[in-house]
Amino acid sequence: MSLIVEMTGHGGPEVLQPRDVSVAEPGPDEVRIRQTAIGVNFVDIYYRNGLYLPPTLPAVLGFEGAGKVEAVGTNVPHLQPGDRVGYAGMPLGGYAEVRLIPQSRLIKLPDTVSDRVAASTLLRGLTAYMLLHEVRAIKRDEWILMHAAAGGVGQLLIRWAKRLGARVIGTVGSESKIAQAKATGADEVLLYKSPGWIDRARDIADGKGVHLAIDGIGGSLFMETLKTLRPFGTLGSIGQPAGPVPPIRIEDLGNIAVMRPSVIASVNNPDFYERGSKALLAVLQDGLESPIGAEYQLHDAARAQADLEAGKTTGSVILTT
Repeated sequence: MSLIVEMTGHGGPEVLQPRDVSVAEPGPDEVRIRQTAIGVNFVDIYYRNGLYLPPTLPAVLGFEGAGKVEAVGTNVPHLQPGDRVGYAGMPLGGYAEVRLIPQSRLIKLPDTVSDRVAASTLLRGLTAYMLLHEVRAIKRDEWILMHAAAGGVGQLLIRWAKRLGARVIGTVGSESKIAQAKATGADEVLLYKSPGWIDRARDIADGKGVHLAIDGIGGSLFMETLKTLRPFGTLGSIGQPAGPVPPIRIEDLGNIAVMRPSVIASVNNPDFYERGSKALLAVLQDGLESPIGAEYQLHDAARAQADLEAGKTTGSVILTT
């Protein structure tokens, strides 16, 4: 038997319930893996609260994890039992001790990248790659504004951006998170709830505004963040825990661009998944830090989500089996 944590319906963390299940043998092009670590991300919460809809209910959430191959189905030539693997993206099903997954989703892990780091980094790391290389190909000395700079995506993106020679303004929601954002490498850290933060951000960024702003908070902060951009700058909207993004008229944008990039959609593109994964594993092996902020047992997935949703965590959040 294998432990899973199942979403029985939409609602609060209490809809996540542990259950023991039997896991079948892998079919053609499938692999059965025994996971040691599983990533917890805000996208999981979006599915739980009904912003996004799973194919069916009940459903097992989770978009990233790592562990060892237990068995392979037919037509799986490049994997064998005992291989260490990680994954990010569809299909859902990460909150499980053992799961079946298509071989195309699995990435062989180098010895120097642990299961825990892989499970906590693949989705966030591919998000950072997407933003720094695809949404805008960041150049040395360009300015980036990163909201939620002490969070999992924020910390990883800032570290990667600094390796590219970018300059970064981080924002946080409370003074208690300023030190963490500064330790990550942000050149400046602002409280986005404080008056005048927009003008301060523009002043820091050469008095012109930033080249790339990344908003994973949404709500009214989205419209405020637009004002931090310089001409021909780009805003990437990647989340909305503070509420829906307000509608905007295209004629009001002027010489700026707005994107709603989706890493879940991006990793469904095999070319993106391959090049992004290779780039991410290369920088991890080259010393890019990806610290884990909080760790829970799999059966405590509800508490992990509750703490993430309440802003009690910094860095990445994982479940272990």
